[in-house]
Amino acid sequence: MYQYIVKPLLFLFTPEKAHHISITILNVFLIFPFGKNVIRKLFFIESASLKLTKKNITFPNKVGLAAGFDKNGSFYKSFQHFGFGFFELGTVTPIAQPGNPKPRLFRLPKDEALINRMGFNNDGVDALVERLKKRPYNIVIGGNIGKNKNTPEEDAVNDYLICFRKLYNYVDYFAINVSSPNTPGLRNLQDKEPLTKLLNALKKEGSTFSVTRPILLKIAPDLSKEAIVEIVDVIKETGIDGVIATNTTISREHLKTSSTEISAIGAGGLSGKPLTEKSTEIISQLRNLLGDSYLIMGVGGIHSAKEASAKLAAGADVVQLYTGFIYEGPSLVKKINKSLLKRKV
Repeated sequence: MYQYIVKPLLFLFTPEKAHHISITILNVFLIFPFGKNVIRKLFFIESASLKLTKKNITFPNKVGLAAGFDKNGSFYKSFQHFGFGFFELGTVTPIAQPGNPKPRLFRLPKDEALINRMGFNNDGVDALVERLKKRPYNIVIGGNIGKNKNTPEEDAVNDYLICFRKLYNYVDYFAINVSSPNTPGLRNLQDKEPLTKLLNALKKEGSTFSVTRPILLKIAPDLSKEAIVEIVDVIKETGIDGVIATNTTISREHLKTSSTEISAIGAGGLSGKPLTEKSTEIISQLRNLLGDSYLIMGVGGIHSAKEASAKLAAGADVVQLYTGFIYEGPSLVKKINKSLLKRKV
């Protein structure tokens, strides 16, 4: 139904408009007493065999919703019925900001991809905290944090610390976003000196709380192998808990969409199928360098159970969906979980 009816209808609208329409329809459907049961019967799989416990987090299954889809924690409760094992909310910043001017999200159907230059549009960390005060505690939540656009690079650490402190008691892990291409200067924080400073500050702040929240670094797919080795050294030196690989890419290589159309779209991070192999390669490199103890989340170009399995085989502990979920629909979560169950048999 999704491929032949729902997706064609949604794709008649701009991506942001389609996003809001689909959320609204889902929430209206869930108002009815039968709504939740119908969706769960169609998409939800629950099995002890799918569970994974690592870094003091027990994931109900290995398939999560990536950051960017629910920036403000507005609808993860509705999406839990699609069978996701965890949700990463954000990227959230200390102060609410509108993001970049529209249009800022573009489909590339020929490539099964998206280009976005959203620019960390969000309601601010305080709004997210208020929503998470009412969170069901059977849902695993990650808090993806970043800096405000107008915050100078030299003051970036303070922005991350503000979000970290305020979210600490309301999330299960933190994703440190230093790899979005849509906030000026943000990727410079991946360099060794500023990255070490940032992660040490967060580890020190975390030690002041009575419970430990895992800290994961979200990295770009455009890093060289040498840069990844350097980042791994920083991860080990600072003692954080793992990596999310990867964010969107600024590369435009090997696309089926015409160069004229790509030029007309302009800047932004590319996600979806073109990222599949690159992100899997980086996961493999990370696992080889880090060993088994670190938590690795694999994201980038997962449009099938086969591609999810490839990331897990490369060394990811869990995977996250975003663009694949848009192109393939909610049945993708079930397909991946069914595939993982078969592997357990």
